[in-house]
Amino acid sequence: MPTRQHMNHRRRLSTKQLVLIAVLALLGSGGTFALVTGSASAHWRSNSGHSGGWQSPSPGNSTKADNGGQNNDGQNGSAAPSASASASASAPAGGGSQTNGPSPEDFADIRSVKPNVQRAANQRGASRGTFTARCGRNENKHHNPDNFIVAPGVANGAHHVHDYVGNLSTDGFSTNESLAAAGTTCARGDKSTYFWPVLRTRSANDAPDADGNTGTILQATSVQLVFGGSPTSKVTAMPSTLRVIMGDAKSFTNGVANAKASWSCTGFENRQLTDKYPLCPQGSRVVRTLNFPSCWDGTNADSANHRTHIVFADGAGRCQAGFKAVPQLKMRLTYKVPQGPNFALDSFPEQLHKPVTDHADFANFMPTRLMNQVVSCINGNRNCG
Repeated sequence: MPTRQHMNHRRRLSTKQLVLIAVLALLGSGGTFALVTGSASAHWRSNSGHSGGWQSPSPGNSTKADNGGQNNDGQNGSAAPSASASASASAPAGGGSQTNGPSPEDFADIRSVKPNVQRAANQRGASRGTFTARCGRNENKHHNPDNFIVAPGVANGAHHVHDYVGNLSTDGFSTNESLAAAGTTCARGDKSTYFWPVLRTRSANDAPDADGNTGTILQATSVQLVFGGSPTSKVTAMPSTLRVIMGDAKSFTNGVANAKASWSCTGFENRQLTDKYPLCPQGSRVVRTLNFPSCWDGTNADSANHRTHIVFADGAGRCQAGFKAVPQLKMRLTYKVPQGPNFALDSFPEQLHKPVTDHADFANFMPTRLMNQVVSCINGNRNCG
């Protein structure tokens, strides 16, 4: 039988426990509390690491960004988000609950950017003409999250939605035969397919889809598809079925070696941004510029990484030895967006909707006669289309 002394000691321990529990409760419910064998210990698990904004890693930490591997194209399949990317989802610029990007640091006032556009000077023998492909603005709402070039035969291979103009049948299961047999939105029987990730307006109330893309898809106010020449030589015809990609949909994790797309505003296009979305003044529209490589190896319509068969010219506009200049596709897309940092590209989930991930794709299905006309216009220094 316990003595009175033992009972008083037990009662005093119970009182201490009650006091400790009361004190810990006052510290807040964010802690994790445990009572262990008559003593109390408190462990507080902070969430501050998830609310302080996202910190960018050094470029190229995740995967190689050269032209040597199948995964370099930045558009083939979807890697699982890294631990740092998953844990550092940033708050949407418009406020509200946390999302997977972009962050306020991904935007810049275009008026604060210094003019930075440099163009190679035309040399003797340059091809200065242009041909404009007139294919509309995707008024028929041709959208899907596929990419038959880098993820053939895969539904949702891109994990982000594309805008399409040109060929009406383009999806993840397109083949040379199906594209050649389809209709087109382009004039002159051009059955080529032109596509790029959609731009969306975003708000705190948007519900993301399964891949984290959220907001209302914006239709471009203008879509210009212009084929140009070379500042150093004449151009030769593109082969039928040629696949060409530009930019890197995974450049946020791959590094910026292939990040060639740029952003600006109407009235300010001598100022281009690659790693920021532009904040345009009232009355000015957002401009996306997507210039494609134009030095072809003369043999292949595609390559394992979808890049090495057609590459960019050097800074002077010259193609490397063994490559020949073909008409260079230049896309210029304009958008009317709400004032403020309330828009973003669709992207792979781990890319956090960063502007540096902008990219575009093209596959040539022009009739041979039309391609010859394109070459003739460009080499003849005429503007056609």
